[in-house]
Amino acid sequence: MTTTPRTLRRPAVGLAATASAAALLLSACSTGADAASGAGASADADPVAGGDLTFAITVDSHCIDPQQVGNNDAIAAARQTVASLTAQDPGSGKILPWLAEGWEVNDDASSYTFHLRDDATFADGTPIDAEAVKTNFDAIVDLGAVASLGSQYLVGYAGTTVEDERTVTVDFDEPSAQFLQATSTFSLGLLSPASAKLSAEDRCAGKYVGSGPFAVKSYTQDQEIVLEKVKGYAWGSEANAHTGEAYLDTVTFKVIPEAGVRTGSLQSGQIDATAALNAVDLPQFDGHGFWLQYRANPGVVFNLFPNESSPLAADEAVRTAIVKGIDRQQIVDTVLTPQDQPATGVLSHSTPLFEGADDLLAYDPDGAKKILDDAGWVTGADGIREKDGTKLSTTVTFWQVPEPLELVQQQLRQIGVDLQLKHVTVAESEAAKESGDFDFDYYNLTRSDADVLRTIFSANARNINQRDPEEVDTLLDDSAAATDPEERKKLVAEASRLLIERGHAIPVYELSTTIAAADRVQGLTFEASSRLDFYDAWVTDGAEG
Repeated sequence: MTTTPRTLRRPAVGLAATASAAALLLSACSTGADAASGAGASADADPVAGGDLTFAITVDSHCIDPQQVGNNDAIAAARQTVASLTAQDPGSGKILPWLAEGWEVNDDASSYTFHLRDDATFADGTPIDAEAVKTNFDAIVDLGAVASLGSQYLVGYAGTTVEDERTVTVDFDEPSAQFLQATSTFSLGLLSPASAKLSAEDRCAGKYVGSGPFAVKSYTQDQEIVLEKVKGYAWGSEANAHTGEAYLDTVTFKVIPEAGVRTGSLQSGQIDATAALNAVDLPQFDGHGFWLQYRANPGVVFNLFPNESSPLAADEAVRTAIVKGIDRQQIVDTVLTPQDQPATGVLSHSTPLFEGADDLLAYDPDGAKKILDDAGWVTGADGIREKDGTKLSTTVTFWQVPEPLELVQQQLRQIGVDLQLKHVTVAESEAAKESGDFDFDYYNLTRSDADVLRTIFSANARNINQRDPEEVDTLLDDSAAATDPEERKKLVAEASRLLIERGHAIPVYELSTTIAAADRVQGLTFEASSRLDFYDAWVTDGAEG
């Protein structure tokens, strides 16, 4: 059993355990995440309490419930409103105390016991106790697919037992090596028991009470989300620089869809910061009264995800030819930021347990053409291939900026594939995922744990490919049960290669998040999963010294 020593308030986390369970925790503490670069002016100045910060986001997905959201813009606001049982150090990946001051994990990682601190409350003053933890985890399971991330973190959930007011045990039907890191995510952040019982729609509308340093003050769809600091908050995590109330009085997230308007708004001071500038605009904010900070996002990189229940995507030759027909370096060099990197695997290089498969992702248009030739796809008069009267024309559904996919579209045309781009809203994209009404999907999923691979691809989990189980699913599912980090890394690496070799995954590029901010903004940074963290942020014209 792995035991984290318990002390009051903010303990140091020590590991003393049997080999298998110790390895489990070590696997969560090994990360290749890039260190953030860049800093605000007066970085050594003492924080000032008070003041307001306005941050621009690109889209409103019409939900800000932390247990339901999956879109990065919504997460930026939602993350600030909930505390989690644990936190994850952005540099080392180590799991640290937050609402739980200590924990034990059994030898096969199927049972986790958490010991809660005794001073934490929800924003309305309701105590955060063991019963509240149980209520939240039960509610996430009940939400099912609506809680798209949290429900996957709780796969195999057998239930939560309240041992006493401050002690809670979470059990799984089988080993779940990923769960400890999952308890550090916003998706398993805690809402008040009353809020956990609200309808999914009310929670999406911000009518919930959270446990974090900020609370929802107002939410106007497609316009703005306003958060205000929680008075008396005094339980910041060990991953943060302080423990008391947030410094900022309010954080306002302005919805600004147009890239040029976001740039102009930052230049003119109408907003203070954003993480959504075009690559071409970034250099002007490197100095000159502004600063930049970036971090590579861990997790599954931007991929084309084939729906293998659709006719063309069901053809392995088509899928594997597309893998070879994409020039990933050209995409990065042409339309992305200097911090972005071409995909070298299904996972980002900053993900714990990452192992590259760049040999499978080399640009090889001649190899792609041969695969299609051998499969009977003949080039037509217009350059697009045909077979049995069917054109090799398919569609990718997406909501993100179109430039990377426009370049992919051009590249694939050179091998005879006609990729049509279907630009939709976030809500329409999510609906397509749920209904399976797409040929190819396109997105990334950020998480600082390799289990994100299983979450998306396993035929026993989300099964984004809509395919029957095969060898790769055994590898993915076994990786979720492996407590030895070397065994788990091997399973993840084998699964990653198989996903590419069979064309189930078509990686394109790694995402990095770049904050651009005015010098008045200090302390705005990233948590371990490259989510924005406003808790330590402050502004130089705050109200109190």
